[in-house]
Amino acid sequence: MAYRVIVIEEDSDMLEDIVATLRRSPDFEVSSTYKTAKAAIGPASMFNPNLFFINIDNEETLNILETFDSVFPGAYVLGMMAQWDALKAQRAMEAGITGCIIKPFTAKEVLEYLQLYAARGKHEPARFISFFSPKGRSGRTTLAALLALLIAEKTGERVALIDADLQFGDLPIFFDLAPKRTLVDATQDIKLLTPMTFAPYFSEIKKGVSLLASPDRPEYAELVSPENLVEVVAMTGNIFRYVLIDLPAGFNPLSLNVCRMSDVVFVTTMINSGFEINHVRKSLEMFNSQFDDDKVNVKTVFTRVNPFTEDQRLKIELKLNYPVDVMIPNEYRMISIANSGRLSRGLPPDTLLMKSVNSMADKVIAAANERR
Repeated sequence: MAYRVIVIEEDSDMLEDIVATLRRSPDFEVSSTYKTAKAAIGPASMFNPNLFFINIDNEETLNILETFDSVFPGAYVLGMMAQWDALKAQRAMEAGITGCIIKPFTAKEVLEYLQLYAARGKHEPARFISFFSPKGRSGRTTLAALLALLIAEKTGERVALIDADLQFGDLPIFFDLAPKRTLVDATQDIKLLTPMTFAPYFSEIKKGVSLLASPDRPEYAELVSPENLVEVVAMTGNIFRYVLIDLPAGFNPLSLNVCRMSDVVFVTTMINSGFEINHVRKSLEMFNSQFDDDKVNVKTVFTRVNPFTEDQRLKIELKLNYPVDVMIPNEYRMISIANSGRLSRGLPPDTLLMKSVNSMADKVIAAANERR
């Protein structure tokens, strides 16, 4: 059955080309066209459209996109751009549209984009989740990997893992992968990419979960600029509903830029000598000084907690003077599972550690669904 299409484009020549392209395909039935989004809101209802093409190259249209989401809740909405603009695409997705596409396009490309965005999940903004630690060996990477698997399993939506620990990232080892492309390739190419051409840069871990790997040589880290990394993360949100970013230990421009665009930052540390609480306190002070708005939600995660009790949580909170959002017990078997690449075979057994991470995944999903 053909899509019932409404095209909104102010450039007459471009509008004519788009309509001609769509009408040559049996998959599309162009019901009507409009010059502006504002003019289409009321009249378009009579055609019962299920697919909109809307030019989003102007500010006025971006501001009205949320109206389309509420008036036509079941329709696909593709935002058209003359060239890819990461910030514009992110704003459009946050307004509730299906995704973005570069014009002009072919009918085949439209079908491919619709398939890509349908696999992504709900027509909701991406949820960007960063994992930060003051120092290494905090359990940060293992936590990110487990959460990615759990979120995909629970939601059926697409989840991306980005290994942004550029010098010492080891997520490919966790999943026994040998990626052909890495984060360095993506950041070098990002100005030329669209969601469709960007998707192959990810390596599939299992259905619904994919990895953008860190470079295989530490010196390649210098090739990744903070600005390009932000664009890579933003475009990832166009094709994945959840984007989990494993950051390097310590503060640097790269980690700060990614944290700034994240919905939640999990500051992760391992309880060992006791100094870790001081490290987390300093990290929280740093985040507070860097972020002058309420968008970034910083949460604390303490791993290898022993004894794993509420009394221990209260003791840590008292020393930290900040809530302990997540506690994870000590479990050495998990290190063996991760280091051997066995995470690629699926989730580990239902232990106390997994129950803790499971509860964490439920909270992440609930926050994503409440966001709008």
